[in-house]
Amino acid sequence: MKKVLIFPAGTEIAFEIFNALKYSKFVELYGGTSADDHSEFVYKRLIRGFPYINDEGFLNYLNNVIAEYGIDCVYPAHDSVSVFLSDNADKINAQVIITDAFTTNICRSKKETYAFFNGESFIPRTFDTKEGIDSYPVFVKPTVGQGSNGAKKISNRMELETALQQDKSLVICEYLPGMEYTVDCFTDRHGKLHIAKIRDRERIRSGISVRSKMMEAESVVQGIAKKINSKLHFRGAWFFQLKRNNEGEYRLLEISPRIPGTMGLSRNCGINFPMLTLFDFWDYDVSIIDNDYDIILDRAFYNAYKINIQYDHIYCDYDDTIIVNGKVNKTLISFLYQAKEYKKTIHLLSKHIGDLYEDLDRHCICDKLFDNITVIAPNSDKTKYISEKSAIFIDDSFSERFNVKKKLGIPVFDLDMIESLIDWRA
Repeated sequence: MKKVLIFPAGTEIAFEIFNALKYSKFVELYGGTSADDHSEFVYKRLIRGFPYINDEGFLNYLNNVIAEYGIDCVYPAHDSVSVFLSDNADKINAQVIITDAFTTNICRSKKETYAFFNGESFIPRTFDTKEGIDSYPVFVKPTVGQGSNGAKKISNRMELETALQQDKSLVICEYLPGMEYTVDCFTDRHGKLHIAKIRDRERIRSGISVRSKMMEAESVVQGIAKKINSKLHFRGAWFFQLKRNNEGEYRLLEISPRIPGTMGLSRNCGINFPMLTLFDFWDYDVSIIDNDYDIILDRAFYNAYKINIQYDHIYCDYDDTIIVNGKVNKTLISFLYQAKEYKKTIHLLSKHIGDLYEDLDRHCICDKLFDNITVIAPNSDKTKYISEKSAIFIDDSFSERFNVKKKLGIPVFDLDMIESLIDWRA
């Protein structure tokens, strides 16, 4: 097992790397962050207080963390961090999971990328000056950037002049009105391209694909992947983005030598790009399993909570709580297993009519999940069976919760509140 530090830990890229590796028996994951962000709800081993990469003391801080925690590998999870760590790999006392500085620097700049591949049919038409533009609209984007920050459609010369006044370094490209795609790729340490898997970017928010589905890669897409791979020095996972022009031809938007945030779609086809990348950096030969089923990824915000209560005992109802509409409440049962792991005492306190043990068995719930099971009469007061002050109470009934809260003062939870008790960290 190797200790892997993901930095910065709070990006969408980092969360995809984390999700790809969190169940692996080969790694112990650490997160590193310079800011208060969502990483504190994701990593059990989170190292705070990192300087930013442009701070003078960053490398010393990183090497001190590597020494203190015994970190074996540093996995960059941001474009600028990838370039910095690649440029300074020889000064870092752990293996940096990114390709060489030549490739990362070419990919970081749209201008450098287009110049490097100048003459290839997949490069969009660009304009060095506004005088060279023969028709509008055009599209401008920062030469260095991520997502869609600073990128926009320009409809006339006046809009272009305004944009260039704000940022003279903007890349001016032909406007590409067609569909946008990402191609997930993997190249081993010998330079062999193992796979180029294309997915659409059906819905995009803040430059991140939030709805995407797998597609069959046309020969022209495979050809573009092979050409890019032959001219740059990739190692591990990388990707490039394409967009169609008015004639339906593919044009290159950007290339990046890192994990994209929506690579989870490929992962759920069986291709774990972050794990493959680690194996390659550890000099193992790899094979790829690619399931050829139809699959769509759609992303949305989810809630994670920090709740400032201490408890050792959980009192939980059964009917309409653990079992709802004849089915197991998956959220609650997940929490109860978490509580078991955290050595909490779980009390099943129920007014169930009939054989409760038989009902548990019918729903494939082991009675050993509970430290004790108490069945009481329908008109009983549940507060009489709760003796500990370091306890919480879970019940679908408002009147039961109201009574427990009023008489005992302990925290009470309805079913829609269980999410606040779940610890998502791994």
